[in-house]
Amino acid sequence: MADDSEEEFTMEDNEKKKKKPKLKVKLSKSSAKPDAASSSSSKRKKSGDNGAKPAAKKAKTNGGKPKKGALKELDKTERLAFAMQSFLWWDADEPPPGCQWRTMEHAGVAFPETYEPHGIKMKYDGKEVDLTPAQEEAATFFAAMDPDGMHLGNPKTAKIFIRNFFDDFKTVLGKKHVIKSFDKCDFEPIRQHLNEQKIIRKAISDQEKKANKEDRNKVMFKFGYSLVDGHIEKVGNYNMEPPGAFRGRGEHPKMGKLKSRVLPEQVSLNVSQCAAVPICPVPGHAWKDVRHDPRGQWLATWKENINNQSKYMQLAAQSSFKGKSDRSKYNKAALLCKNIDKIRKSYKKDLKSKDKETKQLATATWVIDRLALRVGGEKDTDEEADTVGCCSLRVEHLHIDPNEEGGDNKEIELEFLGKDSMLFKQTIDFGSQLYNENSGMGSQVYENLKKFCKGKKKTEEIFDSINPTMLNNHLKQFMDGLSAKVFRTYNASKTLQEELRKKEKLAGWSRLSPAEKVIEYNNANREVAILCNHQRSVSKAQETQLENISNKIDTLKKQKKMLKGILKFLNSGKDNKKIPLKKSQASMKEDVDKALAKAKKMKDKASTNEEKIAATQADEKAKEMRRELADFKFTQAHLWERVPSKDQVIKRIETWNGKISKMEMDLKHKDDNKEVSLGTSKINYMDPRITVAWCKRNEVPIERVFSKTLRDKFNWAMAVPPAWEFSAEIGLMG
Repeated sequence: MADDSEEEFTMEDNEKKKKKPKLKVKLSKSSAKPDAASSSSSKRKKSGDNGAKPAAKKAKTNGGKPKKGALKELDKTERLAFAMQSFLWWDADEPPPGCQWRTMEHAGVAFPETYEPHGIKMKYDGKEVDLTPAQEEAATFFAAMDPDGMHLGNPKTAKIFIRNFFDDFKTVLGKKHVIKSFDKCDFEPIRQHLNEQKIIRKAISDQEKKANKEDRNKVMFKFGYSLVDGHIEKVGNYNMEPPGAFRGRGEHPKMGKLKSRVLPEQVSLNVSQCAAVPICPVPGHAWKDVRHDPRGQWLATWKENINNQSKYMQLAAQSSFKGKSDRSKYNKAALLCKNIDKIRKSYKKDLKSKDKETKQLATATWVIDRLALRVGGEKDTDEEADTVGCCSLRVEHLHIDPNEEGGDNKEIELEFLGKDSMLFKQTIDFGSQLYNENSGMGSQVYENLKKFCKGKKKTEEIFDSINPTMLNNHLKQFMDGLSAKVFRTYNASKTLQEELRKKEKLAGWSRLSPAEKVIEYNNANREVAILCNHQRSVSKAQETQLENISNKIDTLKKQKKMLKGILKFLNSGKDNKKIPLKKSQASMKEDVDKALAKAKKMKDKASTNEEKIAATQADEKAKEMRRELADFKFTQAHLWERVPSKDQVIKRIETWNGKISKMEMDLKHKDDNKEVSLGTSKINYMDPRITVAWCKRNEVPIERVFSKTLRDKFNWAMAVPPAWEFSAEIGLMG
């Protein structure tokens, strides 16, 4: 983010010999290295150079390597990034009312390459089967699935996946094909071939990697950018989805069905009338049609065959379209700050209404407000996964008094699949102070839910007198545009702000390091994620990582104990020869370097598949040796090559105390958050300005809590002052 202390540098694009217009890029003093810049400038003056060549070019010596401190010459991607960052959409003129843009042009959609048959035959009833390229491609989709993965490794989902796949596979095969039963199919030969190809691809040389990157960049530079009202915007999903086996989320009823290849004839484009129509990139094909609709943000649209839903190519998350939408969303949620008391007062009164519909509307509003549930809607469970929200809750989703404590217990366990088939399973104590303080009416809600369930079958809906449309219309009478999602955004943002303020008031807060403050920020973020039920499954990689950290902590503690023993030995004045010293790592390092160099040489020379497999095996063995060297270094890190002094040992014990403390903190943080998705609320629900203001108040670098992707997405939020508050005044900005 630019500040008052900026220097302007002129850089020229020297990709071609002819002179091009200069690109002016502003760099802050901290990143620009002014000493190097001024030095280069003075040299240009002395030599009579008027600035035709960039400083980085002048500074290159020793085989083209830049001198230390020389300015980096920007590549094409970086130049485009600077060009996009220079457009401050919040200061630009708005397009005409009802329009998203005045002019828009782009290159269309990039399509995946046509299928190249591999010729490996699957078996049926123990015999090899001949397949056409289309049939082989479908068989390969199934063979690519991990037999122990989340779809085929789970007996419940495997049954759905296999049934759907085989139904579509038989359609591709045709009625007269020999394959009739899935149980007699053997996809293992194709699976082994695919696994072998993975090994071969790992043996790719540096030159091949560079060539592949250049090919990807060509596609990106052609399709990955759009011109909107004269400025450059990044396109989000410019690569058309390839065909494959549909996976879905959770227990999706259509998992395993074959996703068809999308052709240009199915794709409609949206460009301005003055723009050139993009050339279809697939020879012999043409676009379905070309539209000129400035009311829409989409660039291209088509229908996929699984759910028959429209898909869209749109601008990326950091675009002005998304930025405007995000800012409007958070400002609308902030409006609830001045309306929430009125809404809560209304639904608290209606919780005791004698009218069933009124009582259900009030109870549903309470649930959406206090438990952050989505509104929910009717679903065709043959077409979509059986996920529910507030209005579609069934009696089977509520377990009253789950622990059978009886008496005045007012606990209800809610268990159902929410959005993306994520399990919502929480036991809510409606009689607790949390839900009853300040007339929270938790006890009344408990009685209402019990009454709504009484006399109903398990499959019947709890809120049988209302639907999502009725509920949303009810909410809109309090505030224009109010919906369940606005409640979630409001509660997420408000919770984050309140949790961060609580932590800032803690004794000793100012003495915490930035790293410790970030952990407290993540703890506040976790409260929001729990509120919104943002969960994630724990992967094997996460479990392995936690185990490795725990093992390292144990090793550090043993090393610390040994260091204390060494100090005690030194204080005793006994023979120093008994003090353990660091063993030489030179021989191991030499072996590792040789193994890595050999593997690289094998990769560069490999031309046949056999040579590539051998190169990959050599590379994996070399990397294992490198890991063993790293482990050996870690186990020896606390020792010295010569007998240490007492001061050296004392200082190292202090260092090890810090290492242990930091690693234990890291382990706790990772363990606490292993089943919680902190990213979802950051991306979609917590107003980013709260985080930016908190970072400024507490002198925490924004990159410690926001990735580069989020910083680009929320560039409009970066200028807020440290004292900024999520409040009704913000909501009035629209």
